[in-house]
Amino acid sequence: MNILLVEPDRALAKTYAATLIDAGHNVVAAATAQSAIQAADAMKPDLVILELQLVEHSGIEFLYEFRSYSDWKSIPVVVQSYVPPAEFNDSWELLKNELGVQAYLYKPIATLKLLLEGVEEWSVAMHKS
Repeated sequence: MNILLVEPDRALAKTYAATLIDAGHNVVAAATAQSAIQAADAMKPDLVILELQLVEHSGIEFLYEFRSYSDWKSIPVVVQSYVPPAEFNDSWELLKNELGVQAYLYKPIATLKLLLEGVEEWSVAMHKS
């Protein structure tokens, strides 16, 4: 599976990418919304893993731009962020239905194992469709 990892923290990006690559996935990491759009154009991701707290443009702004391209409307997005999920109680339906967020993992409690299990589930589901 081709995974676009949008993570501004270089150490975390390196750790996540290494784990996903070891599991057999192709990973391209981007630290900013703009570089993520460019990477998505070059790689055609099957899945996006996104931190919401980005420099210059937020993860939400990235999602709006990402979804504006017809080729990318159905690509699943997993948010893995330090932003507490409670901040999205009122907007979860928007994130899920309009912006295509499949899951929200809160970094302080999400483990690499949990992330990898989720990626494997999406990979299996994609191959069935």
